[in-house]
Amino acid sequence: MKLSLDNNTSRYTIKSYETGSVTINHEQHSTSLVVTRETLITPWGPEQLTELNQGHIESLIELQPEIILLGTGNILSFPHPSLISIAMQHGIGFEVMDTGSACRTFNVLSSEDRNVAAALIIDGE
Repeated sequence: MKLSLDNNTSRYTIKSYETGSVTINHEQHSTSLVVTRETLITPWGPEQLTELNQGHIESLIELQPEIILLGTGNILSFPHPSLISIAMQHGIGFEVMDTGSACRTFNVLSSEDRNVAAALIIDGE
């Protein structure tokens, strides 16, 4: 087994996720949030995917990521295609996954020094 040194220089790293909360660095959060390598916005927007709107997507675009990861809670659900197309029209990738997967993917991309934003809906279901 090859071991390598973790040189992640990000200010924020997701340490854990469980139903109803996510731990970023050493702080537990129980509301929806946005995290980038250098920014943490909490609380953020929708408590459920059905509340996601154009304003939420535009606030993510203002962060100028190369990719947005949308964590939709415990269950993978897709937002209206028009919301996804807003980001894509700005040349920003947009991936939808359950929140646990979005947390893991954020850490991988962040460790590769990618400019990624994770918008995580935290639900208690």
